[in-house]
Amino acid sequence: MAIEVFNRYENKYMMDEAVCEKLRHRLAEYMEPDKHNNRHGAYAICNLYYDTPDSFLIRNSLAKPVYKEKLRVRSYGVPERDGRVYVEIKKKFCGLVNKRRSALPLDEAYRFLATGVIPKIGDGMNPQVLSEIQYVLEQHELRPQVFLAYERLAFFGTGQHDLRVSFDTNITTRRTDLRFESGIYGEKLLPSGKWLMEVKTAESIPLWLCRLLSEYEIYPISFSKYGTEYKHSLAPEISAKQAS
Repeated sequence: MAIEVFNRYENKYMMDEAVCEKLRHRLAEYMEPDKHNNRHGAYAICNLYYDTPDSFLIRNSLAKPVYKEKLRVRSYGVPERDGRVYVEIKKKFCGLVNKRRSALPLDEAYRFLATGVIPKIGDGMNPQVLSEIQYVLEQHELRPQVFLAYERLAFFGTGQHDLRVSFDTNITTRRTDLRFESGIYGEKLLPSGKWLMEVKTAESIPLWLCRLLSEYEIYPISFSKYGTEYKHSLAPEISAKQAS
């Protein structure tokens, strides 16, 4: 049964390409690359975020409450209509991130999130997670709001098995044509050459990594891909109000 549950803390950092390259080289002393990176180099991750018509979920998230949640569909690469995707609910409470997801064929994921009707349970699907997502759908009028994709390089800890470090670049977003099968295109969220690093662990960040971050003067930031996109989407509206 392809259910994945994550409970961990996530710390984010922004850097340019030169620093990113040096740090990745040093990480090789302690960590191993993701299996997808071994085969293809950076791999693409595509996401479709669901929200209310007035963007309640992301507005609430940006207000930094004690508890917040997001609902999205994720694929690795651009899926076919019958390809496997993951329907995910991501919650954050007092800084601890809990992510629960279940696999679905893409067409069934579209149908489930549009109707709230759980499909017939098949291989790789988990009824508990789907029931949790169904409950969220009952509480909010959700619809696709943002397509967001990026290229990722990821590493896993060899000694601290829950440690994961990922580097994302070429973050691309759009608010129209919200279908995975349309491929990756849209507006860039960050300037060229910028990389977002995420350190994910259920425990504290290991001392060796703290030393590397200090050596390269890399400091944690507060950053949300969907949150940043949402604020960018408001920029024309804010400018129009200021002009009037």
